[in-house]
Amino acid sequence: MHVEIRRDAKEAIRDAADLLIGWIRDGHARRLMVAGGNTPLPLYEEIARRGLEASGLHIEVLDEYVGVPNTDPRTCTNLLRRTVAKAWGVPPTSFFGLSSGERDAEAAVIAHEDRIEAAGGLDAIVLGLGKNGHLGFNEPGSAADSGARLLDLDAISIEANRAWFGGEYAPPQGATVGLRTILGSRRVLLLAFGAAKADAVRAMINGPRGSQCPASFLQGHPQAHVFLDEGSAAGLQGW
Repeated sequence: MHVEIRRDAKEAIRDAADLLIGWIRDGHARRLMVAGGNTPLPLYEEIARRGLEASGLHIEVLDEYVGVPNTDPRTCTNLLRRTVAKAWGVPPTSFFGLSSGERDAEAAVIAHEDRIEAAGGLDAIVLGLGKNGHLGFNEPGSAADSGARLLDLDAISIEANRAWFGGEYAPPQGATVGLRTILGSRRVLLLAFGAAKADAVRAMINGPRGSQCPASFLQGHPQAHVFLDEGSAAGLQGW
């Protein structure tokens, strides 16, 4: 794991964009999985602003809220279709989203992961970090070899969902690719900013490696690149 600490989120986003753009230009991120949520949005905006040629990418959605209409613009799939695929000029046929419908979300995410595995896995993935250390919706207790599935979410994740949807929805379940796919990505870029993420960052980097903090499994990944600001890094030891 490579840890980069910058003064603030703006500096971290700038340098993370440099890294990801380098991967894309060198052909090391042709099949790229992306996370929704607030943290990575400035990264996607920065890459769009730089006018990157990204028409050859395959964009894969990491996870999805369950129990929200598929037409809602705030689902992970709709958000990432706008801020990544359309903004970067990726053809619609090369964007692969998920369903947020309760009836088909689980089958959709399992098929999504099966297709990725059949294609040879992920070249790269962009991740945020949950306050409880989750990756995607792989909550604490998730095994390193877990596959795609539907999960009941921790209370802290449900409250984060409530905030994301402005109180209109508070999805108690999420569909996600498993840690097997995330950890199997050949390159990983993770972003975490602000003091509210400091405990999760400390558990990810300094804590024991295990399912109590799913992100801690990245400790053993040789091409995991973590970008932090001073707030999120405040609790680290030895950095």
